[in-house]
Amino acid sequence: MLSEHMAASNSHDDHPSRWMFTGENDDPPLPNTVHHRWRMARQRAGLEGLRLHDLRHFYASGLIAAGCDVVTVQRALGHASATTTLNTYSHLWPTAEDRTRNAAEDLVRATLSPAPADSARTTARR
Repeated sequence: MLSEHMAASNSHDDHPSRWMFTGENDDPPLPNTVHHRWRMARQRAGLEGLRLHDLRHFYASGLIAAGCDVVTVQRALGHASATTTLNTYSHLWPTAEDRTRNAAEDLVRATLSPAPADSARTTARR
């Protein structure tokens, strides 16, 4: 739904700070305009109960899942401090135990996978 909205947007400015829902002449929207447009888009898509703020949490969790650090997520969300970001999202960052398990899994997987054929030795045996 959002990608369709962005594709249909008249704005040719792909700058990251560009407004997703604009006012007249691509000006920043009036406060009630954003909520109204979100509500109308959500209703057209049949997505009752999905708040605009839910997209913010989706965005933050996606950044964290992609490996972004706390300061990057803080800046992307516009939080005044990393403490605000951590108070809300700290449970989404992997712990030391998570990283240890993942490293052990990668080690076992690499050890048990068949070694790639060495073309020089394969050719010499023929």
